[in-house]
Amino acid sequence: MVLTKTAGCEFGKPAIDFALAGVDGKTWTLANCAGERGTLVMFICNHCPYVKAVQERLVRDTRELLDYGIKSVAIMPNDPTDYPEDSFDNMKKVAAKLNYPFPYLYDETQETAKAYSAVCTPDFFGHNAELALQYRGRLDASGMKPAPADAKRDLFEAMKAIAETGEGPKEQVPSMGCSIKWRHKS
Repeated sequence: MVLTKTAGCEFGKPAIDFALAGVDGKTWTLANCAGERGTLVMFICNHCPYVKAVQERLVRDTRELLDYGIKSVAIMPNDPTDYPEDSFDNMKKVAAKLNYPFPYLYDETQETAKAYSAVCTPDFFGHNAELALQYRGRLDASGMKPAPADAKRDLFEAMKAIAETGEGPKEQVPSMGCSIKWRHKS
């Protein structure tokens, strides 16, 4: 596991389209995932301890964001060859177990992760209604440990502001997590 932190937010950068297989058997595009007032594109996986530490809060926050017109989508970018816990079958199991309120997609070619410049899991890209990037920060201060009950909900508050004003906070704390497991070149 290599700890990696995200770069700063490139405010206004357009969201990048994709067509990826979901654990529900459908092919999803950005348009299918877009919310009326904003869209959260997340790069997560099954094996990363940073993702595991935030899964329940991630489900809570993305479910609550639906009330603000924000839809979310999770993309698993890792090569499961060396990390079988990230296999498509295991993605289905995790999504069902946690009752994900968002599509969970497999970026088998890793082209979507590269296009977004994703670097770690979790990596969050919060877009406004015009699909312009407004947030590239953390979920909260938890890291690999559960956050205290009164922890500031960075991602939730940022996405709520985006839904209400179209703009994310100027001050953002980078997300951190395991580096993306890129496919070995043969």
